Amino acid sequence: MKRLLLFLFGAFILSTSASAQVLVPLTVCIEEDQALGPGNPKTPMAAPKVYIDDYTLLFEANHPEYVLNIKDEDGDVVYTTTVYSTQTQMVLPSTLSGNYQIELVMGNWLFIGYIIL
Repeated sequence: MKRLLLFLFGAFILSTSASAQVLVPLTVCIEEDQALGPGNPKTPMAAPKVYIDDYTLLFEANHPEYVLNIKDEDGDVVYTTTVYSTQTQMVLPSTLSGNYQIELVMGNWLFIGYIIL
C-alpha cells in the first residue's frame, strides 16, 4: 500500500511539473453605480478560468468577449487589448516584467487577478 501511495504521489508531482500552466485566481466585482435588479443578477457570475504559462494567458473555449487590462504596481494601465470569444490564448508583451494586476472586463462585470511576469 505504501508503494502504491508513493507511486501515485510521484506520478502527481511529475504531471504537475511537466506543465507550467498556473491557474490565475480571479475575484468577481460589479461596477458600483449599476443597480441590481432585472438584467443585473444579485449573485455574482462565476469567474472565468484563466491560466498563465510564461507570457501566455490561456482561456477556456467558448468564453465571452473581454477587455483585458494589465496594470502595474502603481495602478497604471500598461497594456490593454480585446480578448475575442474565439481566442483561447493571448501572448503578452515580453517587455513586461514584474508584478501585475490583470482585469477582464465584460460589461458591468470585472474579474481581477494578479500575475508575475
